[in-house]
Amino acid sequence: MRDEIIKYLFDIKEASLAIFQFVHGKKFEDYEQDELLRSGVERKFEIIGEALNRIKNEDAAVLDKIRDYRNIVSFRNILAHGYDTVDDRIV
Repeated sequence: MRDEIIKYLFDIKEASLAIFQFVHGKKFEDYEQDELLRSGVERKFEIIGEALNRIKNEDAAVLDKIRDYRNIVSFRNILAHGYDTVDDRIV
């Protein structure tokens, strides 16, 4: 596996762990009321989606092992481009 792919997979792992740390022990109401928390979670989801998109461009066969990667990339696009339609309950 190429170094770039390994880096993207590492970025996905780190962003996922960060999301877990951000929301651990929080309630949905905490999420709704904390702009910084929402921004951080959304940013990490954007990183995950972008890393998957870059993997697709480098070696699409790797994505065969990642379930629902298309939905994750689509979600990233909504966060990045449809910021005004983001539903906190979905995030």
